[in-house]
Amino acid sequence: MGIKTYNPYTPSRRNMTGSDFAEITKSSPEKSLLVSLKKHAGRNNQGKITVRHHGGGNRQKYRLIDFKRNKDGIPAKVIGIEYDPNRTANIALICYADGEKAYILAPAGLTDGMTVMNGADAEVRVGNCLPLEKIPVGTLIHNIELYPGRGGQLVRSAGNSAQLMAKEGKYATLRLPSGEMRMVPINCRASIGVIGNGDHNLVKIGKAGRKRHMGIRPTVRGSVMNPNDHPHGGGEGRAPIGRPGPCTPWGKPALGLKTRKKHKQSNKLIVRRRDGRAIK
Repeated sequence: MGIKTYNPYTPSRRNMTGSDFAEITKSSPEKSLLVSLKKHAGRNNQGKITVRHHGGGNRQKYRLIDFKRNKDGIPAKVIGIEYDPNRTANIALICYADGEKAYILAPAGLTDGMTVMNGADAEVRVGNCLPLEKIPVGTLIHNIELYPGRGGQLVRSAGNSAQLMAKEGKYATLRLPSGEMRMVPINCRASIGVIGNGDHNLVKIGKAGRKRHMGIRPTVRGSVMNPNDHPHGGGEGRAPIGRPGPCTPWGKPALGLKTRKKHKQSNKLIVRRRDGRAIK
């Protein structure tokens, strides 16, 4: 995948970039794997805005992705690589030997006509899904389960991968994209390879209207509001926050406050935090 630029016939167009969609081989989605998404636009059942900055946007349909990959021992052929408006990664449509079709996350290097497999007997090859106990140490993986049978929950966005660092007893140690070292039950499944569409983070939006197409509405800074609208508001000219730290519109601490519970059950499975600190 590459990044394309545009002819600068407007100021916003000058700095805009987009994907060239070189990986995409199939333009229309599989109808049997589509689900309609209703628009809620950040509002609750009373019509009141409960999530700010959400609204509008292009109409989308949800693609049913097979994160579990639990159809074992049956080879599946890749029919095409598709764009998915609901995620940064591209998706691959596969067809099993018995005729069933499914969507999976498309790793880099997966192309039309290739065969993928699930299960403990599958080869360690790009696109295949195996239990961690069957994957060699050092392999790059994605779509990793946290609990056996629940389906992949970790490492699912474009260009990301985790590395299998060690296997000991009931647990495998992974290095996640954030740098965190974490233990996962060794009978959990993961897919082989790095997720494709790696240049996604290089795309420049370029203009406000393109954000609106994504369903994101304007965000106004609290410091330019009145004091009855935001804790940061008010004052003559540009004023400091006037509090010990930044706040949300409802007076709760924001920007940097740790929200993870200190005594969370899964803390014992984290070997090293992403900031490099070891867990005591």
